[in-house]
Amino acid sequence: MNEKEIKERVDALLGASDPKNRLEFLRARFDAGLAWVWFPEGLGGLGVSRDLQQVVERELADTPQLNTGVQGIGLGMAAPTVLAFGTEEQRRRFLRPLWTGEEIWCQLFSEPGAGSDLATLATRAVRDGDEWVVDGQKVWTSGAHHARWAILVTRTDPDVPKHRGMTYFICDMHAPGVEVRPLRQITGEAEFNEVFLTGVRLSDDLRLGEVGDGWRVAQTTLMNERVAIGGAPVRRGGGMIGPVLDTWREHPELRTHDLHQRLLSLWVEAEVTRLSGVRLREQLVAGHPGPEGSGMKLSFAKLNQELSGLDIELRRELGYDDWTFRRSEDLDFYGRGAGYRYLRAKGNSIEGGTSEILRNIISERVLGLPSEPRVDKDVPWKDLPR
Repeated sequence: MNEKEIKERVDALLGASDPKNRLEFLRARFDAGLAWVWFPEGLGGLGVSRDLQQVVERELADTPQLNTGVQGIGLGMAAPTVLAFGTEEQRRRFLRPLWTGEEIWCQLFSEPGAGSDLATLATRAVRDGDEWVVDGQKVWTSGAHHARWAILVTRTDPDVPKHRGMTYFICDMHAPGVEVRPLRQITGEAEFNEVFLTGVRLSDDLRLGEVGDGWRVAQTTLMNERVAIGGAPVRRGGGMIGPVLDTWREHPELRTHDLHQRLLSLWVEAEVTRLSGVRLREQLVAGHPGPEGSGMKLSFAKLNQELSGLDIELRRELGYDDWTFRRSEDLDFYGRGAGYRYLRAKGNSIEGGTSEILRNIISERVLGLPSEPRVDKDVPWKDLPR
């Protein structure tokens, strides 16, 4: 299929569906294979080259768009994992409402004692016939307060080393025993949550991948997560540098030579990061994301923090005075004020893999440097000190 045929499909969609009806239009777009064109037919795609998605996005730019601030985890992490490891029944059940936004997803990975070292997680899943009984606690869960489903990694065999004996599930966030509590952030909002799982029963048909193979499934999620965070398409002058440039142009009286030099340096870094993202997405056309996504996410976090800090210095005020505790319904970096961007960007070097862990991944898997000594790799999980 070529660009001309993609445009013909778009024209057919627009001729048959009214964009004014948001939900019905998004459903029709999915059914037409114009959600993710590289996905298989019948699952929101056409089984064609990933780069043809750019044609779709350009042609449908004036139609209802997805809310990535709410749907980001489902779109960037759950969907590729369900596609890679889900049964055909699971794919057909979950992918369409995930893409249309009818069902929101969250991610139950990190725990109070298993953040940077995710493989030490302690949330247990014990089999009981055709069900699994889950007990444990997860933390830093974005959007859990409005999620319908979650991607969940559990410990199912404590007698083997920590990277084995893990099993991956789709968790029903409405199941009895699931409790979501808000975590107040530096902005005053509660975008994050801690989630307590007490005797939560999940049927075996909610399992993704084989029993004990959860670490391999989780790696697919994590690789896609870093690409989703750090490798999203950005136009030239877009992203976090856009608001800084607006401030620079609108307030010439605030300019100094030193600030100018810093802005020029960050502009270059932003362009290098943007073009690296283009190259990364071209690599994705040929296969699954690799460790290069860790480099993009690392650069994204550093750049966001430096740019938001420069914006505050240029304005000479934080410009943020609403510390009211409230639930966050969306995540919008660029539609908010400079103070919010500065405060919220502090979390960029933690979420989606800490910058320290990402540097380890880059050094070992990209640069080929010797790995750090790990004395616990072959020790059964139950014998690890906690």
